[in-house]
Parts: sequence; C-alpha cells; structure tokens
Amino acid sequence: MTTRGLVLGCGGTLGFAWSVVALQAAERTLGWDARDADVIVGTSAGAELAAMLGSGASVDSILAALEGADGADPVIAAHLKHHPGLTPPRPALALPGLGLAKATLRRDEDLATAAAGLLPRGRGDATWLRDLGAELAGDDGWVRHPATWLVAVDTRSGERVAFGSPGAPRAELGDGIAASWAIPGWFPPVRIAGRDYLDGGAVRTCSADLVLPLDLDEVVVVAPMATKGGVPAKGLDRVERLLRHRMTRGLDKEIVLLERAGTKVIRLEPGRDELDAMCPNFMDVRRRPAVLAAARRTREGATA
Repeated sequence: MTTRGLVLGCGGTLGFAWSVVALQAAERTLGWDARDADVIVGTSAGAELAAMLGSGASVDSILAALEGADGADPVIAAHLKHHPGLTPPRPALALPGLGLAKATLRRDEDLATAAAGLLPRGRGDATWLRDLGAELAGDDGWVRHPATWLVAVDTRSGERVAFGSPGAPRAELGDGIAASWAIPGWFPPVRIAGRDYLDGGAVRTCSADLVLPLDLDEVVVVAPMATKGGVPAKGLDRVERLLRHRMTRGLDKEIVLLERAGTKVIRLEPGRDELDAMCPNFMDVRRRPAVLAAARRTREGATA
C-alpha cells in the first residue's frame, strides 16, 4: 500500500483559502481523502488547516465554511468569522527573535530569516487560534490523527520544532497553532515548555524535509507562498515576488532531498491568475472570495 504524506505551507488568510481549493482538486485527482495521509505537516496558516484535517474535518466541509455554503463544519465556520486584521498593530519595543537572527547568521543561512528575527515583538491577539485549538482538541489536548505536526521555530536556537511529532515538547493544540502562526512583528512568541516559538514560515515555507525519516512513497506539498519558475510582477507585487522567490528556492532544496530519497513529490503552487487575485497582502480577507474563485478556475482547468 502506498504511503502518502501531506505538507501544508504558510500563506496567511489568502494562502489558507487557496490551499483548501488546491487540496480539494488534489483529492479528486488522486481519488484520496487528505485526512488519510500518513502524516499531516502544517506551517503557519498551513498549521491551522492541518489541525482542522487532523481533527476529522473534511476538505469539502472546510471549503463550504469558507464559502458560506451548505455542509460547512460549524466549528470552522465560526472560527473563520474572526480575523486578526489587514495590518499588524503597533509592535512593542523588544526583539524576541534576536536569538533566531544570531543563530541564522552563525549558520550562514537565509538573510531573510535573520531579518525576521530582528523584527520587534508583535502585539497581535492569537485568541481566535487558541479558541480553535480548544474546539478541535480531544481529551489529550491534541487532534485524533496520530501524526499531525505543527511547525514553529525556537527563538533562541533557530531550530524548527514540529509539535505533535516524536520527541517534540508537548503542547496544547491551541498553543501549537498559535506558535506556528506567530508571524514575527505581528504576533508575540508563544511559550511552550519553557521555550519561546515564532512562525515556522520565518525559516521554511513548508518544511517538507521534516518527513524524510518516514521514508514515504509520496508527499503532496501545498505551497501557497512558492511558485516554481516564478511569476512576473509590477508595482508592489514585486516585493511579494522577492519573498516568493526566496521561499521557492528553499522548497526546491527540500524537494530535491525527498526525491533523492525515492519519494515522489506532488507539488501544488499558485500561478499567475491566482496570484493576481491574492495581491501582495496575504492577510487581506476582503479578497478571499476572489482568491477562491481564481483557484477554482485554475484547479478545475488543470484537472479537466
């Protein structure tokens, strides 16, 4: 029997919406239910989606909640009524990610990660994510799926931690989602087991390489913040494309590692029309209907 993992990348409010449509198309193409993945790995908005799937919510019910349609999961529909805003609140005068910046520079890694570590302490309120975790979690404080991993980064060491994976510190589900979603400069770090954690997307858009030890046959990678080959842009979109290029380059390296290990990778990323609908601000919830429509057009065309 084929073993298949699912990796869900960061992407904010609009990346989350795009990912749900892309994942529904993948399910139909593969004749597969994403909840049956041997491991579900999520980063930032991808962690939010991973927690929903890991709790037993179907992709169709999540999409119905996004669209306000029949069949919506009521917990997810209520969750999606809340939003942290289009822009971050004024940050505090503190540098909680300074250790991340230092660790990144010592390892001669991506300077963008070091820059994220130099952003001031965010004052965003992650209550809506903790509330989601409380609603989705079982009696043990986690979801029912035995391998649901939520990726964050340790602010002192710069190491990625996949909460829910073997050997990771124990976390309540709401804290795990909030930690993976803790965008530097927007949300404060989340303390778990005596350590502080920020958004795993500050280091890697997907962290697909974390499943290497599982020796899976296939991995479905849903990456709203990456586009292989790039997409031209004008105006402010060029800033977004710079970040996208950096994240794509990191994902390319992870996929090479997986393929060298004999794992087939099914890679899903947005194209030009979908990015036009998204615009540079991936937190602009007002554009969610346009993103859903563009993703549907593109994905249905790809599977026709």
